[in-house]
Amino acid sequence: MPRISEPTVAEHRARQLRTLLDAARALVAEEGIEALSLAALARRVGVSRPGLYEYFRSKDDLVAAIVEEELPRWASLVAASLDGPDGLAGKVGAYVRAQLEVMTDGRHAAAVALVEHALAEPARERIRDGHAQLLRPLVTALAEGGVPEPELRAELIQGIVDTAAKLAQRRPGDSGAIVRAAVAQAVHGLGGERPGA
Repeated sequence: MPRISEPTVAEHRARQLRTLLDAARALVAEEGIEALSLAALARRVGVSRPGLYEYFRSKDDLVAAIVEEELPRWASLVAASLDGPDGLAGKVGAYVRAQLEVMTDGRHAAAVALVEHALAEPARERIRDGHAQLLRPLVTALAEGGVPEPELRAELIQGIVDTAAKLAQRRPGDSGAIVRAAVAQAVHGLGGERPGA
């Protein structure tokens, strides 16, 4: 029986999974999404490739696991950002700023890059389910503010955020202007809307 480094097998597996996910994130951050493979991860952590199959069946499974692990923390940061401001414009602006801060910080950069990667449908479905957590606070704020079709509007605002995040990564010196423009674009689109219009 292989040696375990924790008091129980479950704790050992949890620690090993944490090590694998941290190493995979570091690999993406240092070498890019193209460098991520089960073989590269096995080399990096000194585990046999068959040993990795106990945790991930494929690269898509690994990518989905990385993103799924980040989403609850990410969602709580975004939800907390909407607690402070009053008014719909303040909440939408806070959502856009919080999302862009998370999407461009170093910790989440790997998850953001991985979401963009071409994945098979089962992995994409896992990520879509988790990603819906991020939109819930915005959908609620839009609905409470009387904005028609709040789910659709939240998706459109998220599209502004996604585009702004890509621009900020390509043009880091312009990130402040990009955030301001994204907030203005997201909020301005709500200006003329009235319930029932």
